[in-house]
Amino acid sequence: MKRDTARAVILTEDKQSVYLLYREKKRNKKHLSYYAIPGGKIEKEETAEEAVIRELKEEFSIDIKLLGYLGENKTDVGIDYHYHAKIISGIPQLGGEEKRNNSKENYYEIRKVPLKELSKEQINILPINISYIEKALKKEYKNF
Repeated sequence: MKRDTARAVILTEDKQSVYLLYREKKRNKKHLSYYAIPGGKIEKEETAEEAVIRELKEEFSIDIKLLGYLGENKTDVGIDYHYHAKIISGIPQLGGEEKRNNSKENYYEIRKVPLKELSKEQINILPINISYIEKALKKEYKNF
């Protein structure tokens, strides 16, 4: 089943950290932990831009302004669209489905991660996600 997503890189005001969603999953006695750029599924009749704004409101309890389009990458299940955004209101705190489903076996946490930790490979995050964070820092935007 196709599952396109829209995600937003949100840097702190001082550009020293990035807000990421930390996940821990326990499945079949296997423990996974990783960081992801926040966002989620694009619903039918919804643009990627509308989806990322909605997802950040639900997931992080914040309103955002899109600053630029960073690009997309194809996955086994669809396309991930990435944007650079800034917080215009609210304080990042877990909300929506992530808050409702949060448990030891399916853990979610918003973390403000110092950018220097990304370069030292101290956290488990996909390299493609690091490249989108770097593009946001440099404001390397593509046309929407």
